Amino acid sequence: MDAIHQDRLLNVKQVQALVPASRVSIWRWEKAGKFPKSVKLGGTTRWRESDIQKWISGLKAA
Repeated sequence: MDAIHQDRLLNVKQVQALVPASRVSIWRWEKAGKFPKSVKLGGTTRWRESDIQKWISGLKAA
């Protein structure tokens, strides 16, 4: 993937498409430090796609 594509900002529904987990689980994992930190943009919350992909890769390696 190129750098532009990897740095897309994803909303929680888009994250759920990559990580089969509930919204609540994603929020809990982030709060517990087990999931990438989100980025706050005004009233919205987004995650960097590159951070999510790295997190997924780390799970596969473990």
